[in-house]
Amino acid sequence: MSLARALPRVGILISGSGSNMVALLEAMRDGRVAGTPAIVVSNNPDAAGLAKAHALGVATAAIDHRPFKGDRAAFDAEVDRALREAGTDVVACAGFMRIMTDDMIGRWTGRMVNIHPSVLPLFKGLHTHQRALDEGMAVHGCTVHEVTPELDTGTILGQAVVPVRPGDTAGTLAARVLRQEHRLYPRCLDAFLRDPEAARREKIAILADEE
Repeated sequence: MSLARALPRVGILISGSGSNMVALLEAMRDGRVAGTPAIVVSNNPDAAGLAKAHALGVATAAIDHRPFKGDRAAFDAEVDRALREAGTDVVACAGFMRIMTDDMIGRWTGRMVNIHPSVLPLFKGLHTHQRALDEGMAVHGCTVHEVTPELDTGTILGQAVVPVRPGDTAGTLAARVLRQEHRLYPRCLDAFLRDPEAARREKIAILADEE
């Protein structure tokens, strides 16, 4: 009799409302992502996502970054400890608004992914929706990628693209992109957990129709 292979345990890092976190947790619960939640960690003790994770029966940890001002390595060490103590195999960053040290990223090389609100390599960093509008883009979107020391440059695992409409604001565009994030991230995480090398080769693409 063969034993079933244990599902990878996923640790999720958040800073705010945790909408992508909820999408991932629900997909794991429904079997659409071949993983099981290990823990949700936030640098913001007041993050609304912590209560949402708790309501879904997932362990949480709040590690306030503010007492670590000027010592990112010490903060990262606490986050790393929480992830490891929860038995995390793969880390999914879902709106985690802290730049991690190279050492922290190195500990999770090949096992950490992120979702970014632009079609990388365009618009790395912040304020992506307004920047897309300022540049007169006809399309915009989001990217799931591996995390590397250089910001928003890791291997792309998947992208979703939406049209930019006449009269769009950063807010309206962000809302449409966010809906695609909730579609894209579970699919990419599932592929990555099942076979990382195949996920790196066979990138997922979602072309969102005009709604």
